[in-house]
Parts: sequence; structure tokens; C-alpha cells
Amino acid sequence: MTLLEHILEYNEEFVANKAYEAYSTSKTPSKKAVLLTCMDTRLQDLSTKALGFNNGDLKVVKNAGATISHPFGSTMRSLLVGIYALGAEEIIIMGHKDCGMGNINVDEVMTTMQQRGVDQQVIDILNYSGIDVSNFLKGFDDVYDNVKHNIDMIYEHPLFDNKVPVHGLVIDPHTGELDLVHNGYARAEAYQK
Repeated sequence: MTLLEHILEYNEEFVANKAYEAYSTSKTPSKKAVLLTCMDTRLQDLSTKALGFNNGDLKVVKNAGATISHPFGSTMRSLLVGIYALGAEEIIIMGHKDCGMGNINVDEVMTTMQQRGVDQQVIDILNYSGIDVSNFLKGFDDVYDNVKHNIDMIYEHPLFDNKVPVHGLVIDPHTGELDLVHNGYARAEAYQK
């Protein structure tokens, strides 16, 4: 059985048994927050449970490295929509220790791309066109600095309401222990005066 066949078979039973009722909530986050975190499999449930959140409490945005790579990319758009359209009043940026995007070996990734059929000529054309493929794939050296960088990108965004607190955390993916990187209340209060 393929993964897709398993998913569809399971879903039929899920719907028939009305298992969805346990997850019924509204589209607005009851704790009025949006969380940006990493797509790491160890954080699937841990990223919310270690913070005390349940289904429906917050909006969750996940990507590789919990990184805002472009001020007008989909990650920043999701954070702005969370604030302006979905009722979130705070943002939490949460990186994690032992992240795969920390010191990622871009050369290995590009080699794997080529082994899977991406032609070097395509990479060369992208680089020539101004898209630095190596930089596009690059991660970060320090997760704490990455969280701080993301916070700064949010506060410097021309469409962001600087009165919204943006908190920074780093989670241990093995224990769920949190390190506070930035308490966003003081910075947000400074903009309210």
C-alpha cells in the first residue's frame, strides 16, 4: 500500500467515525497568537504542547529553520494575515536546537539535486539570472541569532504594527525545554507611547 492509499483509507474511517469532532474549533486563534517554528518532525506536536497550547489556540506557521527568508515572502505574509485577518495579537518565533538548517551543507544538497535530475545548466541559469542558489538554500550558523534576525525583520517590515509583541524562543527538540531569546512586551510597549 502506498502512503497516499493509506492516507485515503484512514481518512474514510476518520470521517465515518466522526473523529473530526474532537478537533472542532474556529478559524481564529483562541489564545490570539501566531507561532513561527521549524518543520522538524520532532516538533510536530512538541512545538505546541511544550508551550501549553491545544488545538485551536494559535496559528502555526512552519518552514525549514523557522526562518523569514524574504520580507515579502509567504512566511511574512502568513504572519501579517495572522495579525490583521485572523485575530492574533502576538507573534512567537521559535527556533530549535539541533536544527538541520543550522550549518546545512549546501554543496551536499546541490549534489543531491543533481543526482535526482536537476541539471547543472539550470543552476547556472538561475545564478546568472540573479538567483544565488547556494544562498537560497543556505541556513544559519546560530539558532539564537536566527531568531533575533527574524524578530528584527518583522519589526522593520513596513506593513507590521510595531505595537504587536514579537517573542523569541529556542526549544530543545528532545526535552521541550525553552530558552527565552526575546520578550516582546517591552519593545511593543515602547511603540504604544
